[in-house]
Amino acid sequence: MEVSREKEHLLSLKVMRLTKSSFITNVPILCEKRDVPFHGSGGECTLQDVYPSVGTTPKMESFAVGEILMLPQNFGSIYLGETFSCYISVHNDSNHLVKEILVKTDLQTSSQRLTLSGGGTPAKPELTPEGCIDEVIHHEVKELGTHILVCAVSYATPSGENMYFRKFFKFQVLKPLDVKTKFYNAESDEVYLEAQIKNITQSPMVMEKVSLEPSNEYTCRELNHVEGGKTGETTFGKFTYLNPMDTRQYLYCLKAKPLPGSNRPPIIKGVSNIGKLDIVWKTNMGEKGRLQTSQLQRMAPGYGDVKLNVTQVPDSVPVEKPFNIKCRFTSCCERTMDLKLVLNNSSNGLYWLGVSGRELGKLGPGACMEVELTLLAGTPGLQNISGLRLTDTYLKRTYEHDDIAQIFVYSQEEGA
Repeated sequence: MEVSREKEHLLSLKVMRLTKSSFITNVPILCEKRDVPFHGSGGECTLQDVYPSVGTTPKMESFAVGEILMLPQNFGSIYLGETFSCYISVHNDSNHLVKEILVKTDLQTSSQRLTLSGGGTPAKPELTPEGCIDEVIHHEVKELGTHILVCAVSYATPSGENMYFRKFFKFQVLKPLDVKTKFYNAESDEVYLEAQIKNITQSPMVMEKVSLEPSNEYTCRELNHVEGGKTGETTFGKFTYLNPMDTRQYLYCLKAKPLPGSNRPPIIKGVSNIGKLDIVWKTNMGEKGRLQTSQLQRMAPGYGDVKLNVTQVPDSVPVEKPFNIKCRFTSCCERTMDLKLVLNNSSNGLYWLGVSGRELGKLGPGACMEVELTLLAGTPGLQNISGLRLTDTYLKRTYEHDDIAQIFVYSQEEGA
């Protein structure tokens, strides 16, 4: 981009954005042998004779992308996370010697003003006629919206008069990716994070890295690589590029770190910080971009005063044969409870075996206890385990737990 200089100044200022070149493109013209171009010269006429185009790949005239690089024809688009680079040139258009030249470049955003160059640099003593001061600046764009590049030039004329002028260049910073996250809670105290990343630019990009940096409360396991496959083989196959408006899903498994001196994870309540997504990509010409999200927050599910986890349950059992399950009861409150276990049989095809109303004993804050229970399957099919009740004898409060697990019941003939 170029701004016409003011006549009263001895110096002129030019600013050009530096971007990667692109391959020249052509519009191929295709025709068959029976068409007019092939009727002359014994059918040896080629598309180059009909439509000579600069940059066309030899013997690949029908291919739209040529073999010659083309310099940028306009300012182009700037996306968040990319590096903005520009070339600044101050030229002495006069026939006089100019002294004490100082060039300062600032970037004004909606929230702050940043000095890119010239803040602590001493002035250049002199600039001869037809001389120039050249400078290249780089800045990683970290804000969306309107940006204004302010270039200020001050100098002294041969007569000793101090001169000063500024030029403003406005550009928009666009959003390159649309990131959406979903959380899934598992019974095993694990949290699964699904990150959906959509390319909303106008060109393809290569996803170099998408990682999750967990907070101090969690450990993270990435689920985007093929287990037992080649080193670095991802679930997306060999192609790592993302076309415009395409979406890719990434999955991570998080688990709360155990308490010091214990192998049990803590009970996390309310809103907790999960971590940050770190995304690195390259454009089709190799320009690099990077985004890091803010802290992803998760609302922990409410378990009430007592949390129930089924730690062991068979996948399938035969009909009319007892089977065992193991449950863990964890206290989520700040008081001690005296628990009593009540088993309610319903008509869903599963029946509790054992004593109902037995005392489990006291359960302190944050403590847990393991209980093994026995059931009998009476009806084939997929059955839900329900009807488990815990009563706190101190407060006379009952906690109901239904649909705690599913199990497939088969008849002896099906199992055989």
